[in-house]
Amino acid sequence: MNRDQWLAERTFHHSNFWDIKWLVQEKERQGLTISLCLPALNEAATIGKEIVILKSELKDRYPLVDEIVVIDSGSTDATREIAASFGAEVYLAEEQLTECGDRKGKGENLWKALHLLKGDLIVYVDSDINNIHPRFVYGLVGPLIRDPDIHYVKAFYDRPLAFSTGYRPSGGGRVTEILVRPLFSLFYPDLTAIIQPLSGEYAGRRSILEQIPFPVGYGVETAMLIDIYEKMGLSAFAQTDLDTRVHRNQETIALGRMAFGILRTFFNRLTRQQRLQLQEVLPTIMRQHQVDDGNFTLIDYNIEEFERPPIIEIESYMRKFHPDGVPVSS
Repeated sequence: MNRDQWLAERTFHHSNFWDIKWLVQEKERQGLTISLCLPALNEAATIGKEIVILKSELKDRYPLVDEIVVIDSGSTDATREIAASFGAEVYLAEEQLTECGDRKGKGENLWKALHLLKGDLIVYVDSDINNIHPRFVYGLVGPLIRDPDIHYVKAFYDRPLAFSTGYRPSGGGRVTEILVRPLFSLFYPDLTAIIQPLSGEYAGRRSILEQIPFPVGYGVETAMLIDIYEKMGLSAFAQTDLDTRVHRNQETIALGRMAFGILRTFFNRLTRQQRLQLQEVLPTIMRQHQVDDGNFTLIDYNIEEFERPPIIEIESYMRKFHPDGVPVSS
């Protein structure tokens, strides 16, 4: 499947899947279970609203989602208490898979979620969305339910930049356009067909997610795309237009650290695939300037981008999900 064909056939709008009742019927006919994961860190302002809206429409009214689980990175606000009070299952990431140790980062939460969640289909939705709507879930699982050849679905949307005076109707996706899209154009041209590779909302079949490594930090979304592409090709993907996503935006200096982590993830894969040879190990230190009363200071940030192995390599996961042995590769 070439890029033009893929764009035409595998790019959807959430309205294509508005009939939630049909999705539930088809999900049950196929014997599928669906888990919703909300990775969180200090999201007390938004987590309650997300759970109320998604649970009431997609679990209570229509049983599309079988469980809603919050995986928390160690919030210091009331995120966990609020999430539990509104009916979500809540786990502290550092208390799970303790035999593997603890790493901080969104990717750690997503990886451990595979062990905690029961579903055949896993939906990941960020916890900081101000305009949450059920489409953020049914728009992503719809292609997976409708087409067994689709294994992973990415969201894309308009991303207004939030300012104190309101919202600017364009912008967002800065790291994508400045860094990731140029890198994809150079090394993985098929993946340029994906409109927002760094979007925080996506859904996948357990059968592929359990086979890929998870960087614990900034590189997890990029790594998922590259690793699934290497295993299954472009035809395994789809993408869904979710219209608009409103959330808080990071400052440019924070995006610099994100870009550093993504670059390390890229180089790791290029060297692993023997497409690039480095003469020495890449440093883990990102340096940025801090200015205070005209004085400039270099601040060092250690951004290692540690990677968790495919979770099927973890014994406790295998006992839980594959007690009869290693699953057949997708």
